[in-house]
Amino acid sequence: MGTAAGAARTTTQNRRVRDAVTTARRVVVKIGSSSLTTATGGLDDGRLDALVDALGTRTVDGREVVLVSSGAIAAGLAPLGLTRRPRDLATQQAAASVGQGLLIGRYAAAFARHGRTVGQVLLTVDDVTRRAHYRNAYRTLRKLLDLRAVPIVNENDTVATEEIRFGDNDRLAALVAALVDADLLVLLSDVDALWTGDPSRAGSRRIAEVRDEADLAGIDIGGTGRSGVGTGGMVTKVEAARIATGFGIPVVLTSAAQAVAALAGESVGTFFHPSPRRPAARLFWLAHATAPRGRLHLDPGAVAAVVGRRKSLLPAGITAVDGAFTAGDPVDLVDTTGAPVARGLVNYDAVELPGLLGRSTTDLAAALGPAYEREVVHRDDLVLL
Repeated sequence: MGTAAGAARTTTQNRRVRDAVTTARRVVVKIGSSSLTTATGGLDDGRLDALVDALGTRTVDGREVVLVSSGAIAAGLAPLGLTRRPRDLATQQAAASVGQGLLIGRYAAAFARHGRTVGQVLLTVDDVTRRAHYRNAYRTLRKLLDLRAVPIVNENDTVATEEIRFGDNDRLAALVAALVDADLLVLLSDVDALWTGDPSRAGSRRIAEVRDEADLAGIDIGGTGRSGVGTGGMVTKVEAARIATGFGIPVVLTSAAQAVAALAGESVGTFFHPSPRRPAARLFWLAHATAPRGRLHLDPGAVAAVVGRRKSLLPAGITAVDGAFTAGDPVDLVDTTGAPVARGLVNYDAVELPGLLGRSTTDLAAALGPAYEREVVHRDDLVLL
């Protein structure tokens, strides 16, 4: 009886997973460099065509697909005579500037076989954290989908600096999924699933589902990627899954070879169950997409107001300022021990703030003008950590 009940529960769980995948109307798919390129760094036409064939079918039956594709830097290595991925930023940017054109050209030709136009969308961190930027990014992606085009998204490696990089396209894919309010995120790589250890080791087993953090306890996720041309690994994919599921988006992690099966809801890869509640979108990006450019030290009263009562941060509650930031930059708000309690977009340059600390907005407006009767960080631009 117990065996029958267990089998019934398993069948029900598998049906729920399949339904979550097959009923998804808007899907973000991320493909890694190692799944698109040869060992020497050039584009592998066969792999790219196989991916597009899988996604072309997906778009034909009425679903919207956004493709987050790595491979620009890797595609640019061979044309530039480089034998391995460069470590310095300038050479990476040069390779990206060559490879991005090759990559989007191949996608355009491949999707054309399915009657689909592609649109290139290159993003930096600012594009999903600054209000005007993220609205523009959303409008572009939304319009491409409305026009039945396939957005091909990548990090803008040719201009991004170390300070404004996403770091890997797994994280970018999770943030794009939140940006377009996706129903599903599919992470494709050279590993077919999340395993309890190195898949090549005896005793390692595939993890079919992750419901919460407890299912990840004791799992060795380091070093499970095999790529020599990409930047990600299983650690970045699990973190991307955390970001997306925290926004209420289910995630499937599997290999590019199993893309068709994964999109059909078959029992392949690893399925990450979503959180039942979605946070405010832009604040979610602020927490996950940004690196702080400075720190604002708060007195106990300000910590209580910001954390306990969800109030805006005023100059009167700040005791010190660290960093060289400008208005609109993300900054951490720290308590008296230096521990971050929140992150927000600051309304002043760092050089302006020291003369404002400890003073009320009324006093500042009287002394300096009405422009200074404003919050240092408005509560709508602030997320608790």
